[in-house]
Amino acid sequence: MTSTASSPDTRQGQNPHDQPPSWQQRLRRFGYTAGPRSDVRERLVPSYVQPSPRLWQVMGVPKALAERIARWSGWGGPLLVTLMAGVMRFWHLGSPKAVIFDETYYAKDAWALVHRGFEVNWDKDANDLILSTNGHVPIPTDAAYVVHPPVGKYVIGLGELLFGFDPFGWRFMTALLGTLSVLMLCRIGRRIFRSTFLGCLAGGLMAVDGLAFVMSRTSLLDGVLMFFVLAAFGCLVIDRDRAREKLAAALLPDADGHVRPDPHIAETTRLGWRPWRWLAGLMLGLAIGTKWNGLYILIAFCVMAVLWDVGSRKVAGARHPYGAVLKRDTGITFLATVPVAIATYLLSWTGWILSPANGSGGYFRNWAATDGKGGSWTWLFPDWWRSLWHYEHEVYKFHVGLHSPHTYMSNPWSWIVDGRPVSYFYESPSAGQDGCPADAGQKCAREVLAIGTPLLWWVACFAILYVLYRWLLRRDWRAGAIACGIAAGYLPWFLYQERTIFFFYAVVFVPFLCLAVAMLLGAVIGPPGSSETRRVAGATGAGVLVLLIAWNFIYFWPLYTGTAIPVDDWRSRMWLDTWV
Repeated sequence: MTSTASSPDTRQGQNPHDQPPSWQQRLRRFGYTAGPRSDVRERLVPSYVQPSPRLWQVMGVPKALAERIARWSGWGGPLLVTLMAGVMRFWHLGSPKAVIFDETYYAKDAWALVHRGFEVNWDKDANDLILSTNGHVPIPTDAAYVVHPPVGKYVIGLGELLFGFDPFGWRFMTALLGTLSVLMLCRIGRRIFRSTFLGCLAGGLMAVDGLAFVMSRTSLLDGVLMFFVLAAFGCLVIDRDRAREKLAAALLPDADGHVRPDPHIAETTRLGWRPWRWLAGLMLGLAIGTKWNGLYILIAFCVMAVLWDVGSRKVAGARHPYGAVLKRDTGITFLATVPVAIATYLLSWTGWILSPANGSGGYFRNWAATDGKGGSWTWLFPDWWRSLWHYEHEVYKFHVGLHSPHTYMSNPWSWIVDGRPVSYFYESPSAGQDGCPADAGQKCAREVLAIGTPLLWWVACFAILYVLYRWLLRRDWRAGAIACGIAAGYLPWFLYQERTIFFFYAVVFVPFLCLAVAMLLGAVIGPPGSSETRRVAGATGAGVLVLLIAWNFIYFWPLYTGTAIPVDDWRSRMWLDTWV
């Protein structure tokens, strides 16, 4: 008997060649022509918008070269945007030559980690000594109590090993990851929007966002966290495409050559080991190993991935998509994410685990052999495990109980409108000193201010509303994915409104804000098939808005880079009282 899985028709006991012709086929003899019908393959794997070479030809580029440029724009455009972002991020990266804001913790912790395997206590004058000697200082041996996992500090430490224990060295890796994040966002945007233009637009917006820019030029952990979160999101998007391609390939065309939904194939097709999902699990493990709020990202992305699988099988024709996903996909989803993330997190503590347990190793490394001795179940777990568990418990108590007031702490309600930025560095050089113009006639202000490009963030407020509309009322999966990224990085902080938290934590969801704005601008430009007048008007409006955002970034450039400007010019950039 012919297997139903190998037949273009899933009806049992009937040879497809013996089936009566469809009513459209019977009517063709009378001149009937069926209208266009949607093919499920196109719904599962939408085609990309093909760039037109017309723009290049208008600019005088020969036709053959214009076609080649258009053909390679899928990579050429993102690389060009990335080059722009990289030049800006690495330009005078070592300036200001100072230990700014929390670099006082992470730059030194990173240097200790890559040499000792655990963080140490530094003398109070260590910063001045490091700057004056270009990092040629002895590393202390006394273990320090720190409250963040080691991955982000290892990343920073890699730059220090390559370029030295100085501002350029400890900022190098965050600048590199910030630049690569722009490339990833261009490619991710291109994949989800099926448009090279919108992908490059999203990456370009991130390239000129002030918060992402400042965090790329400062050795803090949140920029590293953002990179791993975005990489995990990108891996899941690729995995979604690969899974849908396999489902589309499994569906067989009917007699008319059209691919129709098939419940049997949709519910029984196995999608393999899905390597991109395993890579996403690795990235999420590295995110958690950088800062604990990566746990919220892990949970949100796992839910999102399951819903994507449900949607894919439903489009393919599954009558019971949730049951099919539970049976065919949930196991691999769990294995590829949660265990991989946990294993990655534990491996990140290898330096601490291998340090001596006699009191000369990492902080609390000897806890199980001293204060943690005894107990009826301690024989089940090795000493390093129990010591690490105790350490993590103490860190958890610290985080939930952190209520120390800080000048630049802020409530998450204010983040989305740039309500309370963070000043990383501030000096008031006199005229003729430290870059202050000799003819300034007054003192200058030299500041590094962690603030998003205001116009971009204010437009993002409307973009979020548009994304929610597209997701809730139009069931647009792209809007749902963007909303998930924003919510996972933003909403958990509302659980800790009394805790000491800062605006720069928001850098984790900046890529998703840029995707939201790109999606909004795409709607402003108009969908394919719109009239030429509509597209011209939309493109003009969107283009003006993008130029204003770019101008806004340029206007605030001195505050992002610590460039000395007259105090009056600095005051003119303090648009809100809460920025001072």
